[in-house]
Amino acid sequence: MSTMVDKLDVARALREIGALLRCKGESSFKVQAYENGSAAVEAISEDLGRLVEEGRLTQVPGIGVSLASVITEFVRTGQSELHVKLRAELPPGVLELCEIPGLSPKKVQALHDALGITSVEELRQACLAGRVRSVKGFGLKTQQSLLEAIAQREIREARVLLVDALGVAEPLLDHLRAFPEVKQADLAGDVRRFCETVSDVHVVVASDEAGVVLDHAERFPRVTRVRCRDAQRVDLCLAGDVPASVHVVAPAHYAGALLMRTGSAAHLAELGRVATEQGLALDEARALVRIESDAQIYRALGLHPVPPELREGDGEIEAARQDDFADLVTQGDIQGMVHCHTVFSDGNDTIEDMARAAEAMGMKYLTITDHSPTAHYARGVELDRLKLQWDEIARVQERVKIKLLRGTESDILATGALDYPDAILEQLDVVIASVHSRMKMDEAAMTQRLVEAMRQPIFKIWGHPLGRLLLRREPFACRVEEVLDVIASSRAAIEVNGDPYRLDMEPRWLKEARKRGIRFVISTDAHSTKGLSSLRFGVGVARRGGLRKSEVLNALGPEGFAAAVRPIH
Repeated sequence: MSTMVDKLDVARALREIGALLRCKGESSFKVQAYENGSAAVEAISEDLGRLVEEGRLTQVPGIGVSLASVITEFVRTGQSELHVKLRAELPPGVLELCEIPGLSPKKVQALHDALGITSVEELRQACLAGRVRSVKGFGLKTQQSLLEAIAQREIREARVLLVDALGVAEPLLDHLRAFPEVKQADLAGDVRRFCETVSDVHVVVASDEAGVVLDHAERFPRVTRVRCRDAQRVDLCLAGDVPASVHVVAPAHYAGALLMRTGSAAHLAELGRVATEQGLALDEARALVRIESDAQIYRALGLHPVPPELREGDGEIEAARQDDFADLVTQGDIQGMVHCHTVFSDGNDTIEDMARAAEAMGMKYLTITDHSPTAHYARGVELDRLKLQWDEIARVQERVKIKLLRGTESDILATGALDYPDAILEQLDVVIASVHSRMKMDEAAMTQRLVEAMRQPIFKIWGHPLGRLLLRREPFACRVEEVLDVIASSRAAIEVNGDPYRLDMEPRWLKEARKRGIRFVISTDAHSTKGLSSLRFGVGVARRGGLRKSEVLNALGPEGFAAAVRPIH
């Protein structure tokens, strides 16, 4: 007999198991399996209990036999033996505390044993009272570093990853659009601008029946709490603690409301100044014509419509007097998947799996760029296995139409040299060069490391350039403009990494690179067939950086791309 367990409770528990396994140092594959399982459970539209009783859990994509067993135990008993065991093995508050840089489960245990600390707030108070420095393995410098890390964490906690926001925002949008009383509905705010992290989700709805639409919004299955509500708006908390607001306006006011709730404050201020130049208030400009889209408001002000991703108040209003942004890169422009991993290193799927998935997406080529030998943690491909990989690529090529390019994600070593001998790199079709280790080098040393790497005569693509992990790891220190200057005069391009947890490099640096005439690739950094869908995130960041189709190498066809990135000419 099943207990009454909500699927969102199960999903949260699976995500926590994954996080606890990460704290224990378990393999990334196992951790990812629980994270994927959590997302799969959240997305289930059928009754979870029925799936369990009928033994159909393994038919759900992302749920294997082992994961199905854990889910079944949750549904039938309300808990999981593995979950209970992991919580017992690790100190209280370990998940929260391990998010603080410099704290490992072992150090969290030491703090708990010595001071009874079980939360970040307790840690802060202990640091402020000077008690942490007395714990063995800590000290005054560590205590100060912890205080600084806690302050940074508070800043980060005010934001949500774009991928997490979209994971609940798009289903909410579908839920609203399916309601008969809704005439139009669109995402707005940070999400519509495709910001890498967002403060909350905003949805603008056109309807003459605000009350019933807001009632319908509250019935969205992933609503965990209604925060507040008035006649035209409801503020919600969605699964994953994502804040969201649904704004309902009369259809005649929809385009104007969407405009005002999309642009940044700086963008709207600039737009208001343009209206003032014409003797209008922005509200009056919105009423000049029968408006059906926010694009018409720009036209009414004598401007080309500014794409949402560029509405940041960074010169785009002035540019819109002349630039129609028609050549801003789009997902449809991308012809090949770049930076893809397989089971030869730390990927989850085979070369053929990846090839067929990319082919099904309409791609014309795929780069196989597994890790190089120095990346031991990622099963970097040693020389003896590299030839086996090349043979496998050749075999798969005979069975698929998509062009397969053999490559590597070569580690940039501390000296700036690339992993693999030049004689090997010269035999590849494409080289991605990335920093994966010694990320805490000082600014001067890291800059020199990157300069040396970019000066290498072999053509290379600078992979996930600044090594950031959104809300988890800041970009490493280096003099970015100095590195860009070297790239501009060397044989290199820059990757716009579409991994939604990286989205590296950030738009301000893409704009600086564009000024120097540097070329780009938009990648997925996919470690599975599912990861190929991250292309949309790479394109979104590229658009925020103002990248044009002609500046993106993988907007070229197979022959043009291969010629452009060939390591040796």
